Amino acid sequence: MADGAGQGGPLGSPPGGGVPLVAVAHGSRDPRAAATVEALLEEVRRARPGLPVRGAYLDHSAPTLAQALHGHAEAVVLPLLLTAAYHSRVDLPAALNEARARDPLLRVHYGDTLGPHPLLVSVLERRLEEAGVTPGDPGTAVVLVSAGSSDARANAVVADLARTWRPSPGRASGPLSDPTSGPLSGPLGGPLGGRATGPASGGGGWWAVTAAYASAAGPTPAEAVALLRRAGAPRVAVAPYLLAPGYFADKVRRDTLAAGADVVADVLGPAPELAQVVLRRYEAALRAPVDAAAS
Repeated sequence: MADGAGQGGPLGSPPGGGVPLVAVAHGSRDPRAAATVEALLEEVRRARPGLPVRGAYLDHSAPTLAQALHGHAEAVVLPLLLTAAYHSRVDLPAALNEARARDPLLRVHYGDTLGPHPLLVSVLERRLEEAGVTPGDPGTAVVLVSAGSSDARANAVVADLARTWRPSPGRASGPLSDPTSGPLSGPLGGPLGGRATGPASGGGGWWAVTAAYASAAGPTPAEAVALLRRAGAPRVAVAPYLLAPGYFADKVRRDTLAAGADVVADVLGPAPELAQVVLRRYEAALRAPVDAAAS
């Protein structure tokens, strides 16, 4: 097993390996979630041989952040979270304070959350392709589903991603049009998911893209699917903006299929593009002042 894999002892720093990376996920009672995190970290290790990499969890799984950091003089702590919200702004800094109380001389470079980042759109398109959906298909409306947050700023990031989503170069089915962005109204009143791209013309671009939230905000994924159907979408595909399988992913699949979705893609998971995002966040954190955003 690669250095730092699994839940073993403290990470070493082999010659040329660099400052250790400790990637912190939320954690879940569902064992598939931790397995997915470890698979993603294996992708990171393959992309950067020799870099000490270890996972940690805020809840439900081991090791804790304090346990993963124990014995280090310096480390990069990176949130394996898709948006900046309560966990990255409150829970993770609190866990870092616990680690500092245990190791007062510890130097921590605190990284940004994984999203937003253009490569995450590439992962979403990869998962849709695997489910049989051509990115940019003008006959397909997409429901972009995040976990949802009580922090309106986090939900706004997802809504903006839905508003601006255009297929990645090399993945589109044809020349991209520039459909006008605007609200897609539905019978529940108000815009569907805040904003969506309107029905595409000229043979390029999604029929529509709208955001939905599995908790804490609306519309729900099932509501978004139903409203797109009523708006005349020829085909509806659901793209989970979720890192790993678990309760939310299972509920999204079940509820959206029942509401009339044609396709539900897989979660982001251990995609190579996501491993590149991790490494880019790691490099950016190394350039930032120690403890700059960790308190």
